[in-house]
Amino acid sequence: MFDLNLTGWIVIVLCAVLVGIAKTGIPGFGILVVPLMAGILPARSSVGVLLGILILADLFAAGYYRHNANWRHVLRLLPAAFAGVITGYYGLKVVTNEQLKPIIGIIVLAMLAINYWRTKIKGVDVLVPTQWWFAVGLGFLAGVTTMMANAAGPVMIIYLLAMRLPKIEFVGTSAWFFFIINWLKVPFSASLQLMSVESVKLDLMMLPFIAAGAVLGILVLRRIPQRVFNAVVQILAVAAAVKLLF
Repeated sequence: MFDLNLTGWIVIVLCAVLVGIAKTGIPGFGILVVPLMAGILPARSSVGVLLGILILADLFAAGYYRHNANWRHVLRLLPAAFAGVITGYYGLKVVTNEQLKPIIGIIVLAMLAINYWRTKIKGVDVLVPTQWWFAVGLGFLAGVTTMMANAAGPVMIIYLLAMRLPKIEFVGTSAWFFFIINWLKVPFSASLQLMSVESVKLDLMMLPFIAAGAVLGILVLRRIPQRVFNAVVQILAVAAAVKLLF
């Protein structure tokens, strides 16, 4: 199966655990997953295998946080995100991940800088952007980046931080958004031959490790203070954006 050696299996197991933690505990915690997977599998195969792992982790996250999603935000983001998925599908035919990644990194860093300026310089009571274009713009960007590079985590972090959601609602909203959008990506990914019978078999083999990571994420989230949670997800978003630049 993908001709993996012992190191390859260890890396995939680690990625499965990290994705589980990221989905139920600390969004952005799995920032190393994309480069790790691409380092042991062919680039296009790594995208498909990772999508399967993400979907399985979504099942745990969406199930556990089924009462904690803010559906107003999910529904505001989904139409533009789906348009972004379609755009990303066609973009994958002409643009490589290597060309897209630095663009994503620059956009995310710019949004993080604006968020920092808004909360630290202008004060925490400054009005958050609630206009339609904010949700549409970030929803579309999330759709494009998740379709082309499985890299929408930092974009969602920016949006949900701006909405000032409590940590449980933050994770629940993110979990349900990605649960829906990742399933919508499946037919497009299959059409591009990113997913295959072999990739699905490998994903299912990782199910116990995804579950272990999901449990760890839940335990961590229960114990982490809201202020620390906000700081950690912002730091990880910066790290993810910088990683995309290089």
